[in-house]
Amino acid sequence: MNAIETSGLVKVFGDTRAVDGVDLTVPAGAVYGLLGPNGAGKTTTVRLLATLLRPDDGEARVFGRDVRTDPDSVRQLVSLTGQYASVDEDLTGTENLILLGRLLGHTRVHARNRAAQLLEAFGLTDAAAKQVKHYSGGMRRRLDIAASILNTPKLLFLDEPTTGLDPRSRNQVWDIIRAIVAHGTTVLLTTQYLDEADQLASRIAVIDHGKVIAEGTKGELKASVGVGSVHLRLRDADQRPQAQQVLKRALDADVLLDSDPVALTARLTVRAHEQAAEALAQLAREGITVDTFSLGQPSLDEVFLALTDKTDKTDKKEAAA
Repeated sequence: MNAIETSGLVKVFGDTRAVDGVDLTVPAGAVYGLLGPNGAGKTTTVRLLATLLRPDDGEARVFGRDVRTDPDSVRQLVSLTGQYASVDEDLTGTENLILLGRLLGHTRVHARNRAAQLLEAFGLTDAAAKQVKHYSGGMRRRLDIAASILNTPKLLFLDEPTTGLDPRSRNQVWDIIRAIVAHGTTVLLTTQYLDEADQLASRIAVIDHGKVIAEGTKGELKASVGVGSVHLRLRDADQRPQAQQVLKRALDADVLLDSDPVALTARLTVRAHEQAAEALAQLAREGITVDTFSLGQPSLDEVFLALTDKTDKTDKKEAAA
């Protein structure tokens, strides 16, 4: 049985279709990434699936339970960690987890034991007796996720769990997510961080303007926008405009100017290795010196930009029509 199945899911706020006919199939037992920019509809989709909002149209099931007609059954199977920590800052880490454990029906002894177990697992034992207002952002996020699994859910919604965290704290949260999945919980992860989806998710849906615009494994998504990606660094930054024009002609592809003033990137659609060799030879004939060169699959950043750019162009054409 799949963890999530939706068909034509819709949620409207005034004149805005925040979720506009979303179809998802999320297999059980892995991390499924929901990737998109701010305002794409990711959080609204999660709130619909977690029964915090009622769909205006379409169907959605969580492990076979209908979110509209059987919300109580769905709530027994899921847990949600939102974008911001929901723990009480005036309580200690231990007190937060015991309080939530008691609210979930645990006895006092079991709630205390479970709190200690989770604090140790999440590396928070030394801070267990401190008020949460003295925790770092990464510590708060780890405590928030710990609170979400006091009762082990079959499905855990993580809505942008690493927003605002430093790289070290992000890596710690990633390790926690992997451990949760290893113990049998399915995770639906929403994120704006492409490397996060690349690191964690076995399948990814890209959502923009409330619609799923692409779905598949990382390899499938990368292959959908080209078979290869060329990255070059020039010796002379003044030659970059000339190099861009040479590459456009040689590769018959868009050439992007990176933030690095001597770097360029181009996506290849066919004959990647042959095209790359021809392009390098043409640059040499033009007297342009290339210091470094690499050929590989497109990154998820390139996939995301290509897909969302295609959506924006389609929307503009429809608006003009």
